Amino acid sequence: MRLLALLLAVSGLAVAAEAPAFVEAAEFPYYQFPQPLWERELVWLKNLGIDTVVFSIPWNWHRMEGGELDLTGRTSPRRDLIGFVRLLKRVGLHAWIRPLGPVKGWVNDGFPPGAGPDRQAWLQPLQQALASQLSVHGGPISLVEGGAGFDVPMPPAPITRVSITDPAALVRSRDAMALGRGALIWENIEDSLTPPGWEIPGGQLFQRGAISFAGDERANVAALRSGALLARYWRPVLGTEPHAVRPAEGHLPAGVSAHQLISPEGATVVSVVNQSGTPFHGQLRAYYPPLKRAIMLPMVTVPTGAALWIPVALPLSEAAFCRDCSTFSKSDQIVYATAELTAVEYENGILAMEFEAISPGEVVLQLARQPNGPLLAAGRPVKFDWDEKTSRARLPVPAGKAPLYRVRIGLAIQAPEASGFFVNATRLILGKNNHVAASYSSEEVAQRSRLRVPENFQATADPKASTEIDYQVRVPATMLHGEWADFALEADGVLLSRAHLQVLRPASLRVREAMSLHFGGQAELAVAPPIVPVDAGAGRNLTVTIRNNFPEIRNYVLEAQGEGFQFFPPRSEISIGASMERDIDVRVFANDKTAGLRPWRLRLSGSADVDLPVRFVVIPRNEAVAYSTDLDGDGSPEWILENQRVRAVFSEQNGGRWLEFVWKDSGLNVLPEDGAMAGSGPVEITFENNHSEARLVMRGKDWRRVVRIAGARPEVVFEQSTALPADAARAEKRNEVIFRVTRDSTERAVYSLEPAER
Repeated sequence: MRLLALLLAVSGLAVAAEAPAFVEAAEFPYYQFPQPLWERELVWLKNLGIDTVVFSIPWNWHRMEGGELDLTGRTSPRRDLIGFVRLLKRVGLHAWIRPLGPVKGWVNDGFPPGAGPDRQAWLQPLQQALASQLSVHGGPISLVEGGAGFDVPMPPAPITRVSITDPAALVRSRDAMALGRGALIWENIEDSLTPPGWEIPGGQLFQRGAISFAGDERANVAALRSGALLARYWRPVLGTEPHAVRPAEGHLPAGVSAHQLISPEGATVVSVVNQSGTPFHGQLRAYYPPLKRAIMLPMVTVPTGAALWIPVALPLSEAAFCRDCSTFSKSDQIVYATAELTAVEYENGILAMEFEAISPGEVVLQLARQPNGPLLAAGRPVKFDWDEKTSRARLPVPAGKAPLYRVRIGLAIQAPEASGFFVNATRLILGKNNHVAASYSSEEVAQRSRLRVPENFQATADPKASTEIDYQVRVPATMLHGEWADFALEADGVLLSRAHLQVLRPASLRVREAMSLHFGGQAELAVAPPIVPVDAGAGRNLTVTIRNNFPEIRNYVLEAQGEGFQFFPPRSEISIGASMERDIDVRVFANDKTAGLRPWRLRLSGSADVDLPVRFVVIPRNEAVAYSTDLDGDGSPEWILENQRVRAVFSEQNGGRWLEFVWKDSGLNVLPEDGAMAGSGPVEITFENNHSEARLVMRGKDWRRVVRIAGARPEVVFEQSTALPADAARAEKRNEVIFRVTRDSTERAVYSLEPAER
C-alpha cells in the first residue's frame, strides 16, 4: 500500500484522505451572515476548539441572471464563496460542504425537483473554482456530503445535528460523542439573515442564534464550549468502539446511559449521560487496561439533564494526553477523576491538570515517586493524601465557577534543576515588534536557553542581565485579530515555561453615535461603513472611541476629515493606557445644508495607523430625508425615511418589507424581528425629497404603495392602491414611548411614536 501511494505521488496523482472516525463541526452558513463579521466569528470558533466548519452552497444564491455564477462577491459580499474558503484556510479550519440547500423541500443534493441538466451546469464550474482548495491540494475542504465530484471523502456516519439553543443540547451532544464515531454538527450558533429574494416559509427574515451580531452570548453556549474542549483533548479516544458500563449493583435507571471508550494507548473515558427526571447517584464498574480487569469507580452524581466524562487509566507518559510529560514512566497515570478532564501538562516540575467541575470532585494519581508538593487548586494551597503502600496521590478538585466551571490544579512532582519564566507575557500586537521578557534561575541556564516561537514568527534575543533576557518578537501579517500563539522557553532541550498569548490589532476606532439596523427590540447589526445622522443647521457632538491594545501606554493622533464639513477640533493628540479605551469628543458642522448621505473619514496615526470611512446623513431642521444604501451587506440596498426623531427602513425584497421603525432618542425599534408589511417578490422603489416631507414610492406587480414621513412628526403614513397587508400591531407603551397604529381604511394606515408621560 505504501509503494502504491508513493507511485501515485511520483506520477502526480493524489490519494484522497480517509475521513476521520469522529468529527465535531459548527454550522456557518456564510450566505446568511454579514461578510465583515466572518473573520471575527471563525476565529472565535477556532479559539473554542472547533476545527471544522460545515456549510451548504445553495445554487440559486450564486447563479445570476443569464446563468452566470458569482463566486467572488461581485454582486454581494455574501456571495464571496472563494474568499470565504480562503479565509477558512487562513484561520486554520477544515471545511465540510453539505450539498443540501437551505430551502425546505429541496432534494437531489440541494437542487429543486426537476432541475435536470442544471445540476451539472452548476456543479462543473463550482468544482473547477474550488479544485485548488481541496485538502488533497493543501486546502481546507476535507469533507463533502454526497461526493458531488470532489476528490475528498464523505463525512463519517451517523450525523447528529444539535441546536445550541436546545435545552437538551448538552446531553444530545454527549450521546453523539459517546458513540465514538460519526459526526456532531452544532447548529444555530450565530444570528442570521435570509438572503434577499429568498421565499422562506412564514416570511422569516431574522433567525435568532446563541451569539448576537455584536458577538455577545445571548444564550448559554456552555454545551458547545464543553463539547469542543472534550473533543479536542479526547481525540485519540474518539473513533473507538464504545463498551457498555454497568453500575456496581443492579441496572442503570431508565434514561441514564454509560459507555466506555478505550484508546489504543490504553487511556479510557467513561461517559455518563442522564436524561432521566432525577439525579443519578451511584458507583460504576469500568474496565481498567493496566490490570486487564474491572475496577470500581467511586460514587458519582450526575444531575438530570447533565453528563459526565470520567477519565480512567490515563497514562502520563503519552504525549497525546499529557503535554511535555516525557519524564514520566509508563506506570505513572491518572487512575480516575470524578470531574471532566480537559488538559494535562508538565512544566517546571509541576503537573498541571484542567477540569470542568460543576461540583467538587477528586483525581487519583499513580506515581513512581512521591510528589514534593505543594498542591495548588484554583490558585490556593490545598492538602492532599499520599498512600505509600499503593504509591497513589488523592487530590481534591474544587468546583469551578459558573458558567464555564473551569478549574486548574497543579502538583509539584519534583523541584526542577533549572527554571525559567515569562515575566510580562500578556498579548502580542499584529505587525509590531513585541517585547517579551524572560527570567532564569541562573546565568548558565539563561545562556543555554532559547525561545520557541510559532512558525513564521521572528524573535531576537537581547540580554538585559545575567539571568534576564528580553526578546523582540515580530508577529507575521498572516495572523488574524483574536488568534492565539504558543511560546515556550527551553534549555538543553528541556521545557521550562510556556505562554499562550493572544494576537490583537494595535488599535481600533468606533463612533458611538453610529446607527444600527434593528431586528425586533433586542437584536441589532452595526452598519458598515458606519452612518451618523447630523443636524444640517446645529451640527452634532460625536464620541469617537479609541481602543489601545498595546500592553503599555501609547500616543495617538486623531484627525477627522470630510468635504463640506467642519470638525472641532480637527486634530487631537491622545495618550491611552495599556489595553484601555478613551473617548474623544468631536463637534461637527455641515457647511452644505443639502439633505442626504455624504462620506467623511477618521484617521488614527502615531503608534498605529487606522483609517475608518464613515458617512453622515444630513437632515435639515424640521425636514425629512429619503436615501438608499446597503445596511446589512447583502448586496441589495435598503431604503430609509428619516427625520430628527424617527427612522423607518424598508427592503426592496419580500414585497417591500418594513424592517424597522426606530425612536432615535433611545434606539428603540417597535417592529417585530421579521418586520412588517411583508409580501412576495421584489418591488421597484424610488424616493422623493422636498422641504416638508420625504417619501418612497413602491411598485409591485399589481399595486402601488406610497410611504411618507413629514419633517416635524414622528410618524409613518402608508397609502396603497390595494388593501395593505394585515398587521396585528396595536397601540401600546414600549419603554419610554407610546406606539400608535391608526387605520383609516384598508388602503391607508398611520404608525406613530410619541414620548410617554412621566
